[in-house]
Amino acid sequence: MKLKREARTLKVKSLCSLRRAVTAFNGCDEDGRVTTVLLHLQHSAEMLLKAILVQKGARVFDPQSRTSIGFAKCLNLAGQHCKLTEEEAGLLRAVDAFRDAEQHWLLVVPEDILYLHARGFVTIFDDLLKRSLGDTLADHLPSRVLPIATRPPSDFALLVDREYRQIRELLKPGKRQRDDARGRIRTLLAMESHVADIELSEADIDRVERAIRAGRPRSEVFPRLGGLATQVTGEGVEVKVRFTKGSDGAPVRFVPADDPTEAAAVREVDLQRRFRFSATELAKLLKTNMHEALLLRRHLKVDTDKDCMHVFMFGSSKHPRYSDTALKRIRAAVEAEPGLLARLKGRKAAAVAPAKAA
Repeated sequence: MKLKREARTLKVKSLCSLRRAVTAFNGCDEDGRVTTVLLHLQHSAEMLLKAILVQKGARVFDPQSRTSIGFAKCLNLAGQHCKLTEEEAGLLRAVDAFRDAEQHWLLVVPEDILYLHARGFVTIFDDLLKRSLGDTLADHLPSRVLPIATRPPSDFALLVDREYRQIRELLKPGKRQRDDARGRIRTLLAMESHVADIELSEADIDRVERAIRAGRPRSEVFPRLGGLATQVTGEGVEVKVRFTKGSDGAPVRFVPADDPTEAAAVREVDLQRRFRFSATELAKLLKTNMHEALLLRRHLKVDTDKDCMHVFMFGSSKHPRYSDTALKRIRAAVEAEPGLLARLKGRKAAAVAPAKAA
């Protein structure tokens, strides 16, 4: 595939960071190893997504600030232009959350969790290269430098339960290891990015710490992790790691940002990020006009689904906004039934005709 000049440059930067990450992962020096791996994995992901977006003709500069878009915006656009799956986006969000916590404060990442995410990242990186840029990672890296582990990772659920027990032990009176425990809490919270786009705060860490000290079970404190699993296939250098989401987790209860409850550490942090499309923007993404988009929304009951639409109140003004869930639901319905829009328009015309005749 012939790449655009900027896309080619961004791809090279992405590969350079990936090489740095896997070299640090496989290195014998422990000083700064986790930090180096996470910093370079996140940078590699952002450069690759931007290379793909540039190649697809998507806008990667904010028209107002005239600066390149950030990682979260890259993920959103990649879902629209690069067919990035929810599972792929979840792993990339988790890597970004790890990097953010490690770069700006304290994080404790156990070796098997680091391995699963590093190897899962390599799997996704190769998939994206093949799918969007007509390339393969094998053409750029010797197989010997891919992330390796002398101890195979445990089952994901067992791994999370082990970490939860470890945190509980560290928080016992007299241990004097609270910083280590909070670093591990931050890691488990960051892994919830696999399931949802969240932001971590000290309020989250405090809430989880109180819940663990109170003896709450892991299923209550980290409900989102209950439905997360890993699929490890292949052997040696051919091993592939993919994170999958199921429906086996405990029910998730959302609480406001200032709610002092100690139960589940799940908050709605920024509704404007979740419901980010206006009706006009939604119609544009669907490549249709406002009237046709309205017909589709009404038929699919999008405006009555709290996961699809939220009304923001600014004084006396009401501003309905739509989520990625709404966009995906409408797109899926149109793809499944190509004549859906024509049928809805015909039904509307048939309803209007008798009224005019009367």
